[in-house]
Amino acid sequence: MSDFKIGGVVPPVVVSEREDHSLDIASFENLINRMIDAGVDGLFFLGSSGEVVFSTDAMRERVITEAVRIVNHRVPVLVGIIDTETERVLEHGRMAQKLGADAVVVTAPFYALGGLTEIADHFRIVARELDLPVFAYDIPVCVHTKLPWKLMIELGHEGVLAGVKDSSGDDINFRYLCQENAKAGHPLSVLTGHEMVVDCAYLCGADGSVPGLANVEPYGYVRMWKAAQAGDWATAKLEQDKLNELSHIFDVTTGVQGYAGGVGAFKTALQLMGIFETNQMPRPVKRLTGENVENIREVLVSCGLL
Repeated sequence: MSDFKIGGVVPPVVVSEREDHSLDIASFENLINRMIDAGVDGLFFLGSSGEVVFSTDAMRERVITEAVRIVNHRVPVLVGIIDTETERVLEHGRMAQKLGADAVVVTAPFYALGGLTEIADHFRIVARELDLPVFAYDIPVCVHTKLPWKLMIELGHEGVLAGVKDSSGDDINFRYLCQENAKAGHPLSVLTGHEMVVDCAYLCGADGSVPGLANVEPYGYVRMWKAAQAGDWATAKLEQDKLNELSHIFDVTTGVQGYAGGVGAFKTALQLMGIFETNQMPRPVKRLTGENVENIREVLVSCGLL
């Protein structure tokens, strides 16, 4: 079994861009330092919120280099090495390892789709050829494959996987995963990516969360984790309810969908709060403007963040 364990709050870090789409290092540093100061337990770079699939190899290298430098061993650095097939994943993994990542996060292959045998071998190859802990990223909406709990437990027992980041939306599978992980001796660190039901995930036995909204409000997620650790479920629910009010930054926009309305809302909120210089998005995604920005401002004001 992998001896790398992580729990608590591990936000998927949003990437700050300049008008020319280059990395805005000053804003990136603002964001990272703010989350570490809030007490997060790790940071996940180059995930879905971190624009991994929009990023060239050169941009991925820049993001990892600056992330490792800024974090400076204060918390573990998890890096997404997400790509279509195994060989490309390994190329990204070798770079992440060379640049100082503490662990890597890997989806199932998502172009030449195979069965569970090929998916299992994909994770085994990555774990065997990289000298880093491997986390499985379960996000079927993007990769078109659901990672079943039985396979995750099997790969945890083998020492292939150190953990699972679950963004599947499959509550039944997640509950089974947490229960079977406990019965199996806890080979996996199980993290939920569903930021609006994190308190429920903790009650099910999750080891932590990977909430995108923590880019905007990390303090509430840290307080919720501490309350859950203390068994204070009323406080955990209260913190989750307050964060859910903030999550309306996603649904007050009009005329946008998908990435523009999700990560775009994060970036707009961070710009309004003075953490990011711009809310620039990767091409061809359009940034939020006009009434959409003002609607997000109103949510931030109502939640006490402006």
